Amino acid sequence: METLSFGQTGLKVSKLCFGTMTIGSSEWKPWVLDEADAQPLLKRCLDLGITFFDTANWYSTGESERVVASTLTSMVPRDQLVLATKAYYPMSDDPNDRGLSRKHLLSSVDASLRRLGTDYIDLFVIHAFDPDTPVEETMEALHDIVKSGKVRYLGASTMFAWQFEQMNHVARQNGWTSFVNMQCQYNLLYREEEREMIPYCNDQGIAVTAFSPLARGWLSGSTAIRSKTDINFTNMYGDALDLETIARVETIATDHGATLAQVALAWLYSRDDICCPIIGASSESQVENNVSALDLELTANEIETLDELYKPRDVINDHVPNPMARYLEGKSDG
Repeated sequence: METLSFGQTGLKVSKLCFGTMTIGSSEWKPWVLDEADAQPLLKRCLDLGITFFDTANWYSTGESERVVASTLTSMVPRDQLVLATKAYYPMSDDPNDRGLSRKHLLSSVDASLRRLGTDYIDLFVIHAFDPDTPVEETMEALHDIVKSGKVRYLGASTMFAWQFEQMNHVARQNGWTSFVNMQCQYNLLYREEEREMIPYCNDQGIAVTAFSPLARGWLSGSTAIRSKTDINFTNMYGDALDLETIARVETIATDHGATLAQVALAWLYSRDDICCPIIGASSESQVENNVSALDLELTANEIETLDELYKPRDVINDHVPNPMARYLEGKSDG
């Protein structure tokens, strides 16, 4: 597994990051692996050279952090791992147990450190933009967290480019720590981040990590339980244009003797603007197939064939200015 620089920082990460939303507790979501089933999967990730792991405090309401970190650190020294976690979404019904207020961020970091069983977090990511908290309050709190030694680097996710730049501008203006990473949704079916976010990050030397590379399973031909229980599976994808693109992926996959997922990932791996794709898996065979896509080289004509159908689409969360609203709206649906 290739190791590369994380944006313009001195941090070195594996070419692929493993996203661990599928690990924690099946009581949280039916498609999540419990600890015993997750352990061999995480070991296989390490065997394949993945050392960069992404989790979040609200994945399995904290259980993902515990399972992932305890399993990994039982196999390799902590300093050989790059661990990322996030904060923003509600961890309880307490109105202060959510968002990007100073109170919630300071509490969240300490709680994540306890669950992770470590004294530092390599990459601390804010899960979304918080319109209810002043940017100055958030950025000063994040700066203080870094200076305390509890966090090494800062990242952000799920926001508009102008919001991301506003936060970085406030940090620079005050001499505070700014973001070195943007984690955005990006795949063959959703490429709106190419318009502003990715060019901005490239210009500023900010590492881009892409989540949902298989479009919630659409690009893998998934009929798994997640596709039946994840409210975003049909909310975000599945229109006629998506289905036509997926058909082209299938044709190319047949030509290469590969899976749909491998072709979709090979397309993403070919994008120089993406530092680290975040892959997920619920079995050892899935992670093996996802990693093997690194060796699948698509021709220029094949990439053009996949690219040419794309048309502008609604920005995900555009109609919900506060992503917390989407979370709370769908919470009861699992």
